[in-house]
Amino acid sequence: MVTQIENANDFEQILRKPNLIIVHFCADFVEQCQMVTNYLKEISEKTDIKKAKVLFYNCPAEELSEISLKYQIEAVPTILYFQNGKLLDRVNGTNLSKIWDKLLELSKVSNTSSTEPKKSLNERLKDLINQHQVMVFMKGNREQPRCGFSKQLMAILNETGVEFKTFDILQDEEVRQGLKTYSDWPTYPQLYVKGELIGGLDIVKELQAGNELLPTLNG
Repeated sequence: MVTQIENANDFEQILRKPNLIIVHFCADFVEQCQMVTNYLKEISEKTDIKKAKVLFYNCPAEELSEISLKYQIEAVPTILYFQNGKLLDRVNGTNLSKIWDKLLELSKVSNTSSTEPKKSLNERLKDLINQHQVMVFMKGNREQPRCGFSKQLMAILNETGVEFKTFDILQDEEVRQGLKTYSDWPTYPQLYVKGELIGGLDIVKELQAGNELLPTLNG
């Protein structure tokens, strides 16, 4: 179970517990945060993790900005590990394997007795690509593109009115490098529709010029 932290007083009370505390700093508008939350829910139900009495929490980074500032949360998702009121470690981004490995290390749960519920990289990439009918892998997100090509693509897609989701490759080096090989496309941004690669910014511009973009996005 992952419990939502409602206010700063709740946060202070939680940190007083002797358990290993996992706090996921998140935001509703960042798609990767939901993926991390789902992962934390999954591992929180594992028998060995329950026996170790590890506790899991979501902390809304923007609503509780004073806490985010105190712990230097510069982007979400970010995972912090606490025990007895002390910050032990942190993991930035959506590196699920790293989140798991750090949990095992700090909780002292045996890696042989508690197997990570992780998938191969290709399986994970396939799941991410199929997360929504229209997916964009880019630098930054739709609210804050972090390169000129991604910014141009967001402007084009926003004009279509079609719903789409984005994934920030800067938050996950494994995805950033793995997707280049998986799709045999070396650059970003990358646009996918119904799990199929459409291409990058140049391809999208060509589709737009030929009035083929909207039919392509609608599948």
